[in-house]
Amino acid sequence: MRKKVCIIYTGGTIGMVPSEEGYIPRKDYLADQMARMPEFSAPEMPDYDLVEFDPLLDSSKMSVGEWNQIGAAIRDRYFDYDGFVVLHGTDTMAYTASALSFMLEGLEKPVVLTGSQIPFCEIRSDARDNLITAVMIAAQGQVPEVCLYFSGRLLRGNRATKLSADELIAFDSPNYPALAKAGVRILLSPQNIRPKGTELRVHLFEPVQIAVLKVFPGIRFQLFEGIITEGLKGIVLEAFGAGNIPGEDNGLLQLLEKARENGTVVVVCTQCLRGSARIGTYEASAPLQRGGVVCGYDMTVEAAVAKLYYLFSQDYGQAQIKAAMEKDLRGELTDPEAL
Repeated sequence: MRKKVCIIYTGGTIGMVPSEEGYIPRKDYLADQMARMPEFSAPEMPDYDLVEFDPLLDSSKMSVGEWNQIGAAIRDRYFDYDGFVVLHGTDTMAYTASALSFMLEGLEKPVVLTGSQIPFCEIRSDARDNLITAVMIAAQGQVPEVCLYFSGRLLRGNRATKLSADELIAFDSPNYPALAKAGVRILLSPQNIRPKGTELRVHLFEPVQIAVLKVFPGIRFQLFEGIITEGLKGIVLEAFGAGNIPGEDNGLLQLLEKARENGTVVVVCTQCLRGSARIGTYEASAPLQRGGVVCGYDMTVEAAVAKLYYLFSQDYGQAQIKAAMEKDLRGELTDPEAL
């Protein structure tokens, strides 16, 4: 029996067309392009249905509501297809991939995000290969997790990050190996793939307030105290190196104390592309340790943000959330003992 894949088209460069104000998405354009592609009539290709969101969005406009919309679309069609492909703009694709990885617990089928750096309408577009390969991977059913396919590599969704606005190899997974590589053949790496789940459970997110704060030389944390209110649930703090911050006379301790009083969870990640935050390794991270922050280890910022949304959308207390942030839930971080 021929496999069947659901393609969920949310918007993004892949289906955009030129306008006087730059590339914009056009309703039904991608469906027309795909209907003309002879590749989808090949015997090794699955059948597919295309679900087009309305409105189609540039990925810079994606938010928690759109993440929930994608998750609900997969939930409602889960038993009708062998796998799912989500077509998405590249700017926030890693955030959406991370969010879906926490939202879709117990996956037994692939959910593959992809898109393109150059639209279908252009001669040199990378859209065709990314789309065809993502659909084939989804149909195979051998990668039962949320992943991201781009330029010949299949990456774990919550380990991926966007590297380049200009290069066709736009994404990397700095702290975790690829799940598969697509050359002449699609070669899976089974040892890197999560085991199949047993029952899908979908956890839609609440639109809680999360902030990301990047440390820089000379930062004065007093400037940011105004954002620390009872409404702010979490902060991802991008620190130097292994979790280091400037000296203690810059208002950080006061900010951390205010965050603790308001129940705001502060998670420390590293600014470095590769490696891990390890609070306490250097004296320069001692204030963070005393301030009761959570260590994000080798999580990407995208994964840390999505994980906070997920945990705050559950019926958890602050202590449970802080403990869960330092545990691997969906393959998003390496066991700290192994780092």
